[in-house]
Amino acid sequence: MANLALNGGTPIRTAGFTPWPVFDDDEVRAAEKVIRSGKWWRYVGTEVSTFESEFAAYHGARFAVAVTSGTTALELALAAMGIGPGDEVIVPSYTFVATATAAAILGATPVFADVELDTCNIDAAEIARLVSARTKAIVPVHFGGYPVDFDGIGKIASEHGLSVLEDAAHAHGGAAGDGRMLGSIGDAGAFSFQASKNMTCGDGGIVITSDEELAARMFSRHTFGRYPDRPWYEHHIMSTNARMTEIHAAILRVQLGRLMEQTAERYRNA
Repeated sequence: MANLALNGGTPIRTAGFTPWPVFDDDEVRAAEKVIRSGKWWRYVGTEVSTFESEFAAYHGARFAVAVTSGTTALELALAAMGIGPGDEVIVPSYTFVATATAAAILGATPVFADVELDTCNIDAAEIARLVSARTKAIVPVHFGGYPVDFDGIGKIASEHGLSVLEDAAHAHGGAAGDGRMLGSIGDAGAFSFQASKNMTCGDGGIVITSDEELAARMFSRHTFGRYPDRPWYEHHIMSTNARMTEIHAAILRVQLGRLMEQTAERYRNA
């Protein structure tokens, strides 16, 4: 056996790795345009609302709410689904901490299901074993962008009346075997735009859905309980501020334009 590079042997790779994120002057110009306009806030600009429409359409969903992080996307989606104290939410045992803390921060209990060894995705058989009278939702993660077992999970959710929130933080532009876009198959799908993700603006998130009422509740929860087309100081629920800025959305619109080509390259590499 050749001497390992770790022990002084010749490294297989001597060139540096491709830097991330991938960007060019298009992102710079998009951000500069917003900055120079003075319209940095979603309520006076159009970048956030346009990005929401574009991202939802790309992933086969009707609605989207752009927020400050992937974690926030998970939290507001679960909150809009009515998850709270006393409820249980089944999550995979192998995932980033936010998948579980999103339920815990709402007062619910995350229940950990084991994952499949070959995919690292949540095991549907384990979900079925863990469902209790307190279970209200399942949060499957498409680990590394690989689709979860939707047939198994969907059957369990239907039998027990459970909500399904896809954690699609790794799954931008990904599709299931039948062509359905990841994030649009469950009741809602949460994506991250943190610096290491397939699309990024440094930090940010979005949640997509085709359920109009759920979308309205998520929108309300991300902007102090307001509803669209209602007076500014009407606050219908106690909530928070998780709005994305116009600058972040402008960068993400450019990133979205690259996603199809980059996804095709990822498939080729795989």
